[in-house]
Amino acid sequence: MEQIQNELEQVLEEGQILRDEPLKNHTTFRVGGPADLFLTPDSDQLLQVIRILSRHRIPITVIGNGSNLLVSDQGVRGAVIEIGRRMSGIAVQGECICAQAGALLSKVAQQAYQSGLSGLEFAAGIPGSIGGAIVMNAGAYGGEMKDIVTFVKVLSRDGQILELTNGQMDFAYRHSCVAANDYLVLEASVRLSRRDPEKIRREMEELGRQRTSKQPLEYPSAGSTFKRPEGYFAGKLVMDAGLAGFSIGGAQVSTKHCGFVINRQDATAADILAVIRHVQQTVRERFGQELKTEVRLLGEFSGDG
Repeated sequence: MEQIQNELEQVLEEGQILRDEPLKNHTTFRVGGPADLFLTPDSDQLLQVIRILSRHRIPITVIGNGSNLLVSDQGVRGAVIEIGRRMSGIAVQGECICAQAGALLSKVAQQAYQSGLSGLEFAAGIPGSIGGAIVMNAGAYGGEMKDIVTFVKVLSRDGQILELTNGQMDFAYRHSCVAANDYLVLEASVRLSRRDPEKIRREMEELGRQRTSKQPLEYPSAGSTFKRPEGYFAGKLVMDAGLAGFSIGGAQVSTKHCGFVINRQDATAADILAVIRHVQQTVRERFGQELKTEVRLLGEFSGDG
C-alpha cells in the first residue's frame, strides 16, 4: 500500500489521499466503516488515478454524494474514489446546462432557476449529485432525468471516454446502462425550456414544502429506501403491513413516510439492513410483493449474500 500511495502522491495533492477514512462521513445515512484509501481527484487527475489503481489491481469503488448508499460497518476494501466538489463545474449554454458528475443536483436546479430555465424543478430537493442521478435515472414528482438528458460523457472500463445520447443510456425506472457496463459518469448535459423565473421559484418552493411535510428529512436516511413495485406504492405496502415505527437498534421505519428507513439514533449499517430485510420479508409474506431497494450496498454484510 505504501508504494501505491507514493505513486498516487505524484498525481494528487495533500488532502486528496486519506487512509482508513470513515465512510460515515461521506454518506447521508451517516453510517459506514473505513475505506482503505479514500481519494478525491479532479477531472484532470481521475484517469491517472484509475490507471495507477488498476495497474496494482486495487479494487475501485466510485461514489458521489453518498445519498443512495448503505456502507458496511466493516467498510470497503481497496480504494474509494469520491466524485464530488473537485468535479462539480456547471455551465449554462443557451437552453442547455452541462454539469460535471460531482455537481449537486440541487445546485444545478438552482442554476437553472436563476437562468430562467425550466425542467429541473423536480430535482431541487434531491440530495444526490448529477452523476448519481444519471446512474439511477433519479426522479420525483413526475419528473425524471431521462426527460431532460441530451448526452452523458462516461469513462469506460478500458479507459475510453464515450459520449452517449439519451437513447443509448437505456433509461428506465431507476435504471440506466451505467452500472451494467461499469461506466463512470464524467458529465451530463440537459436541455431545458424558458420559463418565468418567478414561476420556477414558486414551483420549487411548493415541492420543497411537500417534501418537508411528507418526508423524514430531520433524520439521516438514503431517501426512498424501496423501488415502487408496479401497480403499488412501496410506502403504503409497508404501512399496511403494520411496520410504521418498526425498529432494530437505532434504525427505524419512518412513521412519517413508511417508504423511508431512517437512522433514528446512532444506528449501525447492520441495524439498517436488518430493518430493510424484515420489511421485505413481511411485505412478501403478507402481500406477495417483492420490495427491491433503491439503496446500493457497499462492503460485506453478515448473512447477506
